[in-house]
Amino acid sequence: MHNERSREQTAGAKTLGNNVRVAPSSSRMLTSYLSDIEQMLDEQRWEAALREALDLPQIAVALSDAHLSASGERIKGWCDEWIRPVDPDRNVRGADYERACSTVLSRTVQVEGASVPSLPLKRLRLRRHARTPPRGFSFERSGTVGPEANSAIDTCSILVEAARRWYAHSAVHDPIVQANLARLAVLR
Repeated sequence: MHNERSREQTAGAKTLGNNVRVAPSSSRMLTSYLSDIEQMLDEQRWEAALREALDLPQIAVALSDAHLSASGERIKGWCDEWIRPVDPDRNVRGADYERACSTVLSRTVQVEGASVPSLPLKRLRLRRHARTPPRGFSFERSGTVGPEANSAIDTCSILVEAARRWYAHSAVHDPIVQANLARLAVLR
């Protein structure tokens, strides 16, 4: 397990100051979606960025399913696996990760069985033709905004990094995810 964690930390990771960032995915649609979240943060559109970021676990779970469906149980499993500090023993922001997980799970509609998250998948699909290059978000500026904005920035950054880690270490090799991304790209 420790060896696997070490590989995960170094595979596709970039160090920016004290932050370890996973390299962007090779899916233009997903990369555009993640970049749009960072762009919204850059433009101080906190609510919109948070809405899009909170949909990431639901989108990831749906993309991993042959029928594009997601259930509360599978979303919780995704959160448990991917939303976590890089080194939990040394990370003082553990509470931020717990808050991000609980926020995602509180938004998850508890329905019997699984359902297709149509609106989040539609918003993902709309990113397929985006041509603007990813700019990213400067987390150094986050100290100059209020507590509500800082909370949105923290939650968004945690979820974006979790989605990048999921794609780079799992989804990029998953034929179901790749087939679903291709399916979404050709839907009109």
